[in-house]
Amino acid sequence: MLRVLTSALRLPRPWSPLQTRSCVSHRPTGDPEIQVRALTGRDQGITEILMNRPSARNALGNVLVSELLEALAQLREDQQVRVLLFRSGVKGVFCAGADLKEREQMSEAEVEIFVQRLQGLMNEIAFPAPTIAAMDGFALGGGLELALACDLRVAASSAVMGLIETTRGLLPGAGGTQRLPRCLGVALAKELIFTGRRLSGAQAHALGLVNHAVSQNEEGNAAYHRARELAQEILPQAPIAVRLGKVAIDRGMEVDIGSGMAIEGLCYAQNIPTQDRLEGMAAFREKRPPRFVGK
Repeated sequence: MLRVLTSALRLPRPWSPLQTRSCVSHRPTGDPEIQVRALTGRDQGITEILMNRPSARNALGNVLVSELLEALAQLREDQQVRVLLFRSGVKGVFCAGADLKEREQMSEAEVEIFVQRLQGLMNEIAFPAPTIAAMDGFALGGGLELALACDLRVAASSAVMGLIETTRGLLPGAGGTQRLPRCLGVALAKELIFTGRRLSGAQAHALGLVNHAVSQNEEGNAAYHRARELAQEILPQAPIAVRLGKVAIDRGMEVDIGSGMAIEGLCYAQNIPTQDRLEGMAAFREKRPPRFVGK
């Protein structure tokens, strides 16, 4: 168990922080479909992944999936990333789900491979640092599955979301049948998936599907601003303790309470030797704000 936890938490090797980066290696022509930006100033430690495929409402096609996978692989090695925020550059849309037009051209074997890649993408979003989805518009099918793969979700009250695959002769294939019941409970998840029901951001908040719902603004980015405020609340906290807390929760939810307590104990033990724990104790004793460095 300790070996598994240590592997899951593997502290990243530092590399040159991203300022603004586009992932283009999988796209022979045209603009990149995502941009990665490391924020600065008081937001230093927050990294954003901006999905920007306006022609397809950020639908998850081969290029977008490849660029997301590439970005996540690189960011996983960046110890400076304390919060990872997913947002959209397309007004009124977070992610419209899988690219069904593209999928229509695939053979059955190619569809199976692509769905496996989508599952792999959602698993990669289970990132070491906290992840937040800023849902300022439609999040349907795979778009909601992407948000469900994040730790926290913030939506505009007017956003529309749902696992609507059954209305298209499909079923959720990128983790929706597993993550939605873990979020909302089995009975409610079954109702939403069986009916393909769409929810507003306000309704999703009432059910507990999103952490916060906010009134949309004229710019169409109210959820993004609230998500950024939420990220700013996380930034001052001890990053190793936050990451270990995430491991303890995520792994503990998969097992019985006794095993979960053992996982928590192992995570706690890994935090004991850190400089940040000693800094937290010193700051408390000296009645000053702590200065955590992630070591």
